[in-house]
Amino acid sequence: MSKHLLAVLLFLISFTAIAQKKHVISGTIKDAETGETLIGATVRIKELTNVGTASNSYGFYSLSAPDGEYTLIFTYIGYETVTQALSLHQAKRINISLTPKSNLQEVVISANRPNNDQITSPQMGVEKLNMAQINQIPVVLGERDVLKTITLMPGVKSGGEGNSGFYVRGGSADQNLITLDEATVYNASHLLGFFSTFNSDAIKDVNLYKGGMPAEYGGRLSSVLDIKMNDGNNKNFTVQGGIGTIASRLKIEGPIVKDKGSFMISGRRTYIDMFLALSKDSVIKGSSLYFYDLNAKANYHFNDKNAIYLSGYFGKDVLGLKDLFGTDWGNSTGTVRFNHIFSNKLFSNTSVIFSNYNYVIQSFQSATSFKATSKITDFNIKEDLQYTLSSDHRLKFGFNVLRHSISPGEITTDESSSFNSRSVERRYGFENALYVSDDWKVNDKLNVAFGLRLSGFMLMGPGTFRSYDPAGNITNEATYGSGDVVQSYYNLEPRVSAAYQLNDVSSVKASYNRNTQNIHLLTNSTTSSPTDLYAMSSNNIKPQISDQVSLGWYRNFQDNVFEFSAEAYYKDLKNLIDYKDGARLLVNENVESQLTFGSGRAYGIELFLKKKYGRFNGWVGYTLSKAESKFAAINQGRYYAARQDRTHDLSVVGIYKLNNRWTFSSSFIYQTGSAVTYPTGKYTVGGQTLFSYSERNGYRKPANNRLDIGATLEGKEHKKFHSSWTFSLYNVYGYRDPYAIEFRDSPTSPGTTEAVSTSIFATPIPSVTWNFKF
Repeated sequence: MSKHLLAVLLFLISFTAIAQKKHVISGTIKDAETGETLIGATVRIKELTNVGTASNSYGFYSLSAPDGEYTLIFTYIGYETVTQALSLHQAKRINISLTPKSNLQEVVISANRPNNDQITSPQMGVEKLNMAQINQIPVVLGERDVLKTITLMPGVKSGGEGNSGFYVRGGSADQNLITLDEATVYNASHLLGFFSTFNSDAIKDVNLYKGGMPAEYGGRLSSVLDIKMNDGNNKNFTVQGGIGTIASRLKIEGPIVKDKGSFMISGRRTYIDMFLALSKDSVIKGSSLYFYDLNAKANYHFNDKNAIYLSGYFGKDVLGLKDLFGTDWGNSTGTVRFNHIFSNKLFSNTSVIFSNYNYVIQSFQSATSFKATSKITDFNIKEDLQYTLSSDHRLKFGFNVLRHSISPGEITTDESSSFNSRSVERRYGFENALYVSDDWKVNDKLNVAFGLRLSGFMLMGPGTFRSYDPAGNITNEATYGSGDVVQSYYNLEPRVSAAYQLNDVSSVKASYNRNTQNIHLLTNSTTSSPTDLYAMSSNNIKPQISDQVSLGWYRNFQDNVFEFSAEAYYKDLKNLIDYKDGARLLVNENVESQLTFGSGRAYGIELFLKKKYGRFNGWVGYTLSKAESKFAAINQGRYYAARQDRTHDLSVVGIYKLNNRWTFSSSFIYQTGSAVTYPTGKYTVGGQTLFSYSERNGYRKPANNRLDIGATLEGKEHKKFHSSWTFSLYNVYGYRDPYAIEFRDSPTSPGTTEAVSTSIFATPIPSVTWNFKF
């Protein structure tokens, strides 16, 4: 026994001695022209092929190596590569600034391009969007749109025209977590879904996780869309913006203290209401139809180890018809973050986050005047730490405490109204989590990422809480005081993914993820609406649970110019929520009695081919998938197509840089029509035709296809001023995608029912935008 103990001690002593010979290299990577930190820039040691890392969300990196003479190589897409000689005999802190490539250099195919992360990283199902490409893709009315670009990726399906919601791998729209500088954005649409809330001028980095979700993210089943705003230029003051067909935008940024702190303010507003004012129709002339949003951010670096970031967003939509009705809705967020570097190995980010979404609907007619309001407010405290154990191990761990407050609905009226005032009690809840993850490079071939997340949810008083049987009858009623716990749930969420490198240009990956969700969207409309109702898990509503397994093959071609991937997935869903037939959701204190609960499954395969370099680049994405739901109260308990089920989804994007001034782009989509419920019979009551429905989602809308084209003309170069023109044509051949299909009695053939299709964009939509920067 003593011999074995001595052997173990000798091993530990020798291991420690070897470990002590390694020294940590750490620092921050920034843009040389603006001082912006670069996310995901790679750092590797030329002489040690298996030693390398990437900068985190704040540009910080850390890796270790034994004594020696080395060459550090810093790379980032679209930037000049920097090499630096290093004599390593003690811990080193090396801050690096990378210079953006010129337009001419962007299209030159260089030799020895670094291998893409898609081969070596164990992460699956992640899409990193390039802002330069987003800005070149043609969109409706010239407004560059992150969410519309996301729907061109495999596994991500558009909610349709007039709907900014998106579906990821068979999940519903509310199963996507959308964050802006870590703050949740509950409704990411403007003008009923024609545009997203994200002004591309203010955005720095976009990542979509649709499978293999890292342990630091939670609270949703299907995906995380993580968006980060620009920090601001800490070198020089700049002004940029654009004047477009229906909207204009402006961004101002500059140093607070040069090289130490900066700010960024960006705003955007539509002016459709100004055109309405020119109408001769008195009703239309007095109507409102516009949105605006404002992004702001500031940061200050006290020294190399401490920095503070403040960011906020405010956006609002206003829609109304003179003297008839009005509605407005909007998001507001605020984030305060403090970065601290405890050592060359340990990085900390502490965040305090506020998020709010609310809507107001008003009727101004005296007989039916009312005002309906609803809102959801979050306060969140997060602590995220990153510890570099070695060049082979990077540990992340942390926690968050999130307080939800939901006001489901309140209707207020005056004495002349035929409606009665009523309200639904506000609900409170705490959503907490602990997590730990380890990115481990086992050897030159195998990379593994382990993660475990412990999530907890507590529904809190005060209020009166009811329980219901499957028929919707009240079975129990209890009153709780402030601070009382009404219901609690705890779930362990394991996450594991692995990549095995077959050779220098190909690999296979596998992953398993469990996610839970405690915030649920209640809607019985066919598209997302500003008035959709949110509810928390409760004594009646259990947390939704998703288990997803994925398997993929990845291959690069022609010196990493082309990337190809094929991913297959299967997702098992539990405790899904749907509404009963004839459900009434708005301002209903017994809304949970209108719900039914079931399960679901989603599976498919995603193919993706992307060209990254050269004058011509772009991608082709194709998804073959199935999404089904099963509820005892619907379709006799049989599986039926979920609303977001679409068998085929094809997208093609091409961007061609003709020369330093002209860039042309186009995108084409083809999608199977969404699942819908059509009437199967009709009957007459009091001279009115009423329709009867049987099978839920038993029919399909017609397939959708659309071609968009665009062009960008860069202005002549000036030392302190630059401008460009962006032209686009949306829906080139005028395909009429059905937004809604209504069934009615035919006015020309009595006794016959006809289906009337309504399309939003029935003709090509041209647009032009002038962009400037000085």
